[in-house]
Amino acid sequence: MIRTLVIATHNVKKAGEMVTILGRRFPGLTIKTLADYPDAPEPEETGTTYPENAKIKADSACAATGEWCLADDAGLEIDALPGELGVFSKRFAGEETPFPEKMRIILDRMKETPEAERGARFNCTVALARPGEPTITFTALCEGRIATEPSGNRGFGYDPIFWLPQFGCTMADLTADQKHAISHRGKVLAEVGDWLDAAGVSTHETGLL
Repeated sequence: MIRTLVIATHNVKKAGEMVTILGRRFPGLTIKTLADYPDAPEPEETGTTYPENAKIKADSACAATGEWCLADDAGLEIDALPGELGVFSKRFAGEETPFPEKMRIILDRMKETPEAERGARFNCTVALARPGEPTITFTALCEGRIATEPSGNRGFGYDPIFWLPQFGCTMADLTADQKHAISHRGKVLAEVGDWLDAAGVSTHETGLL
């Protein structure tokens, strides 16, 4: 059984989503973030794949805290801009460039792209690091399209231009509960929860892990 899980990120919005999703499923679990461990290092994401980067972050946090640690790496993949975002999504057009400007650049480059070629997806891998045990990974996708203009003020990152045909709106237009149900991060954390249940480390009867 575990009682503490550390979300290995300094991204407040990402941490908030992950704490909310896992906290609802496992209400007895103490969930912390790297904000609770100010001396924990910020590892350089030198991987070339989502699993590699997620593992780097989770392993670093596990070594620093001695706790089970969860880290994710995610990216936006755009069919019309192959290889330009993906694992480099945060660094697209420069890491310090604000996301509204990154989205403006994308939409400007795709202004002549027909609807049939605007396919895109969020790809997310989560790594779960455990002291003395091998780190394991989980992956999930959320398929969608690139909108023709930003919409919505919820979510973060590229959410305002990620169009969801089944909802007729962007990811940023969804409520938090709607997003958690269908997003790449919501899906992959559901897989993590299923693994915790199957591995016998969760006890829902008592609300404890």
